[in-house]
Amino acid sequence: MAPSRRLSNGRSPLLRKQSQITSFFASPTVNPSPNSNGDDNPSPTANPNPNPNPNSKPAPKLNPSPSRGKQKKTPLVVPPTSSSNPKTPSAAEKKAAYSTDAVGKRIRVFWPLDNAWYDGCVKSFDENSGKHLVQYDDGEEEAVELAKEKIEWVEEEQPRKLRRLKRLSASVKINGGKSDNDDGENGDDSTDDEDWGKSVGKEELEDDSEEVELDEEEEEEEEEEEEVIVSSRRRRSRNSSLPRKRKKIDVEKLECTKQISFNEGRERSSSKVEAKRTGSSTSVPMNNDLRGQVLDTIDSTLTGSAERFAKREAEKFRFLREGRKDAKGRRPGDVNYDPRTLYLPPEFLKSLSGGQRQWWEFKSKHMDKVLFFKMGKFYELFEMDAHIGARELDLQYMKGEQPHCGFPEKNFSMNLEKLARKGYRVLVVEQTETPEQLELRRKEMGSKDKVVKREICAMVTKGTLTEGESLLMNPDASYLMSITENYQANENQNEKDTIIGVCMVDVSTSKFIVGQFGDDSERHSLCSILSELRPVEVIKPSKMLSPETERVLKNNTRNPLFNDLIPNVEFWDAEKTIAEICKYYCQSNSDISTDIDNVRNDSVTLPLVLNELVSAGTGGSCALSALGGCLFYLRQAFLGDALLKCAEFEPLPCSGHDRTLQKPYMILDAAALENLEILENIKTGGPSGTLFAQLDHCITAFGKRLLKVWIARPLYDRKSILERQDAIAGFKGDGLASALEFRKVLSRLPDMERLVSRLFASCEANGRNAKRVVLYEDAAKKQLQELTASLRGCQLMDQACSSLNAMLASTESTLLHHLLTTGKGLPDISPVLDHFKDAFDWSEADCTGRIIPHEGCDVEYDAACYAIREIESSLSKHLKEQRKVLGDLSINYVTVGKDTFLLEVPESLRGAVPKNYELQSSKKGYFRYWTPKIKELLSELSQAEAEKESALKGILQRLIRQFTEHHSKWRQLVSTTAELDVLISLSIASDYYEGSTCRPIIKEISCTDVIPSLSAKSLGHPILRSDALGKGSFVPNDVSIGELGHARFILLTGPNMGGKSTLLRQVCLAVILAQIGADVPAESFEFSPIDRIFVRMGARDHIIAGQSTFLVELMETASMLSSATKNSLVAIDELGRGTSTSDGQAIAASVLEHLVHHIQCRGLFSTHYHRLAAEYEKDDKVALYHMACQVGKGKGGVEEVTFLYRLTPGSCPKSYGVNVARLAGIPASVLRKAMEKSSGFESNYGKQRAGSNDKIDEVAVIKELLCIVEAWSHRENETLNKNLFHEVLQRARMLVSRN
Repeated sequence: MAPSRRLSNGRSPLLRKQSQITSFFASPTVNPSPNSNGDDNPSPTANPNPNPNPNSKPAPKLNPSPSRGKQKKTPLVVPPTSSSNPKTPSAAEKKAAYSTDAVGKRIRVFWPLDNAWYDGCVKSFDENSGKHLVQYDDGEEEAVELAKEKIEWVEEEQPRKLRRLKRLSASVKINGGKSDNDDGENGDDSTDDEDWGKSVGKEELEDDSEEVELDEEEEEEEEEEEEVIVSSRRRRSRNSSLPRKRKKIDVEKLECTKQISFNEGRERSSSKVEAKRTGSSTSVPMNNDLRGQVLDTIDSTLTGSAERFAKREAEKFRFLREGRKDAKGRRPGDVNYDPRTLYLPPEFLKSLSGGQRQWWEFKSKHMDKVLFFKMGKFYELFEMDAHIGARELDLQYMKGEQPHCGFPEKNFSMNLEKLARKGYRVLVVEQTETPEQLELRRKEMGSKDKVVKREICAMVTKGTLTEGESLLMNPDASYLMSITENYQANENQNEKDTIIGVCMVDVSTSKFIVGQFGDDSERHSLCSILSELRPVEVIKPSKMLSPETERVLKNNTRNPLFNDLIPNVEFWDAEKTIAEICKYYCQSNSDISTDIDNVRNDSVTLPLVLNELVSAGTGGSCALSALGGCLFYLRQAFLGDALLKCAEFEPLPCSGHDRTLQKPYMILDAAALENLEILENIKTGGPSGTLFAQLDHCITAFGKRLLKVWIARPLYDRKSILERQDAIAGFKGDGLASALEFRKVLSRLPDMERLVSRLFASCEANGRNAKRVVLYEDAAKKQLQELTASLRGCQLMDQACSSLNAMLASTESTLLHHLLTTGKGLPDISPVLDHFKDAFDWSEADCTGRIIPHEGCDVEYDAACYAIREIESSLSKHLKEQRKVLGDLSINYVTVGKDTFLLEVPESLRGAVPKNYELQSSKKGYFRYWTPKIKELLSELSQAEAEKESALKGILQRLIRQFTEHHSKWRQLVSTTAELDVLISLSIASDYYEGSTCRPIIKEISCTDVIPSLSAKSLGHPILRSDALGKGSFVPNDVSIGELGHARFILLTGPNMGGKSTLLRQVCLAVILAQIGADVPAESFEFSPIDRIFVRMGARDHIIAGQSTFLVELMETASMLSSATKNSLVAIDELGRGTSTSDGQAIAASVLEHLVHHIQCRGLFSTHYHRLAAEYEKDDKVALYHMACQVGKGKGGVEEVTFLYRLTPGSCPKSYGVNVARLAGIPASVLRKAMEKSSGFESNYGKQRAGSNDKIDEVAVIKELLCIVEAWSHRENETLNKNLFHEVLQRARMLVSRN
């Protein structure tokens, strides 16, 4: 008896998951005559009736057990049944089967224990044993004596000519068994208008150049195909040799695919795993941009796929490699070569079908993009794009030699976002014509087209994404940046200033940030903007930017997508930009000459920011040109009109080269943002451990974005800071309950800023929103959900803001009063919301997916309803009249089938019926008539009902347009809600500080003679908290800079790891907090506003840019020296350590001298150059401090240092670097040797100082002792003073021993 075959989860090893792909775009192929050597493994042929007994239940297909698979089966001969199909062999056939003639034939063997039939192929015949070697479709082989087994031969189907690939589905007989799992292949998701499967001609098959075609289906064929395909998907046989696969068809029937054999396991691997084993590329890369995207020559992502496609691509697409040209015939070496386009040879075009030609026409103009090519209900990817779909989207290749994969329309947004986020440009080609419309066009216009019309409806990149899961999950803005530059002569005629124009766009919120600024040779201002806004995509004029700017764009961004546009033609100049934007803002429909003069004469009203740039002349030309490049790019993405209609324009933040006295913001350059870890941490680039993460307690996504802006641009104006402080204080104490209620109401609010912006854009009927686009998913239902969600969100925001009105009586904050007063900061949206409440039922619309407007909402709908009521009233009057005419009150209207308002008259009154009555039908005892009047009214009623239905279809767009008309109110409401959310977040953040908190006192700078100052008592760290370090582990310090009797600069020394860098950071972060308006972790904090913070800290290089660590260090220092003012704050950590001691110390001394005596700004300068401290001992503009520590002797005489982290007056004699070496685990022998060398160096250094330093040390020790005595008398922190005393005592002993 045959052993049972092993289970395989109902899947054959040949099975390849084909989810998300239509089952009829390509077909599996058959090899009816395998090679003589038997190496090939032909794909199995599907049997129309897998069960030989039509009356028995289909048995599940199982695999043989690996341990018993080759045991001999018990002979079992079953007589053939006449009804089975395939047929049981006759005696003559059996005789032939027991010879070599059976080799290569398809066979079916019955396994009694499994009660199942298994398909296979006879591979060879052993004459000695008389057995045939049968290889089953799951790869297992078995020697079988055919005469003793129950077998059936599987007959090959005779080839038939089929006109279309989809028609072959109709030829397949499908068993009624249902598939175990369709794996997402819904029967409703079919491409029902065309396919890609018709051979171009006989010649192509002969030379192995297979092509697939897009032929449009006619209406009657389409209905038949859809029915067959649905059944084929839902009724696959469980015991079919290819479960959940397309049915096997003879390749000769298709006339479009080659014969292919698949080895065992090749189809089993997923595309992601096998992508790692991809072969070499088959064509030359398209271009050399930063991402190296070669979308048209991507390697095959599966090992098996490489074998399938490599030969065809090498032979058929030679013009992609050595003979490549752009659309204008220019070769890659040409200066004007455009890698985005491709020249298609005429002979290649002639070999294409209509559908193929259409695809290549789109692709040849957009070689840098991946095409989502719409076919019915599916988006298809062909040729080089199919490799990307398989690799990046985990799609499965269709059968055949042509690369081809796809997915249903319902997965469009998900797959679009995946590719865009990975840096691809995606071109969406939509159908704009159905097969029926094509047929009608052919009949009416005599067109010979066989392919439906298609149009480009979207171009999506990671900078132009407007929807998707990532936008819902990630509140961060994804900026699209456009940049250009120019030069202008400065005061020194031998030099020119670089003027940079920038336009930043967040397409998800329709926000434009436009401006221009002068920059230095290192582009420090541009670096600051890039560090703050982090664009994900950059647009620039091709070959126009300077090498310095290109270098900064490359080194100071996080892998954005770069786009080069042709200058003037695509990247517009200022004049062209003005002309284009004026088209959007014309005051009337009349033709207005859109030039600068008309803008200045108010003939065209522009947004304030744009109007200022236009009025500035050359002072705004770079900014306008950058805006022009951005607008052209957005227009290519079908977003230009949609975004500009309700766009919000902002000026570019202060660049730092404007020396005006009143600046709106403090400037934080790239070095400050990165070294202080304001928005991103240095380790991972994420928010963890940053100032933003510490302050972010916002409840809304748009509040989080606003908080980032506030942190990156702290206020500089004293009045503005005080107003914000008052507002934050208002949410504490009595206002806390109101703040918590506000947060509770908004806890589940969606990202309203993005939601309303998307709704604004959807009212424009362009791109995929255009009426001509054929979509099968209900796009209107999604729009309706967005409309109701926006209305509910605005209602919630209005309620939340109104709930804070109760706290206005207890606060004097002018900012809160402004924000919460209706008509000022808070827009009056109640009338607008009431209008939409009266217009339709929001809940009913959500449930039904359709709007039924209330009366008075829509004029067109109301007019249609009124007309219907009038007609029905006329029909009622007519009925009464006919009752009088016939004298019978029982006469009524009846409806029979589609005939309505039939006048039902008793048979007894037939003689009284007027002659103009038309008999329509009758029943026993009654006759039914239409009068001429009824026919006339029915015609009017039909027209009125059609108008009503038309009005219902357009009601959603009309309501969205009405919503958009109030876009300024919705934006203002979102802005007010965001500001309140951030203010509450900052009030909550102070509860998370370590130690005491206070409201900073801001001094007024009344005149230039006033010395700026900064004073903090028990200053803590804004980010380090007790849950990270342990309670009380952080030591607060007193810091005074510029105060009366205090120097403007602190020169800080101390041991390695003693806390110098931490002190510098905490002072800078405290200043930023204070100028944001937030509380500071200190007992008291008083300061004069700071216009800019400079930070030189850490060691890093830019190897790619050819910049060493020391060069980066000095470049940041140069920026300080050239841009700092007396109101700036400078924090320099260990300047000069990247070179020799003498050079480093010289540079550090010179820089410090310049900052102290020339710029006269406030600052902290930490160093390990102790001679530098000695030089400034008597300079009253510099205060010497060090981070205290306690030194003892450890094993082997190595110094052990206990860090006290206390800022202490005086300088530290040593840096104790050997102690850090000990902590790092350096061997003891090395440490001892280091101590000896260190002592020798210090001895030589001490002789060179010639005793003067001993006196300095003596004075320092005496001063410190006096400080300790004074502090001791106040009993302040006795433990710390004891430690400090021991440290000073140790230093005194060392001084005595040295003397």
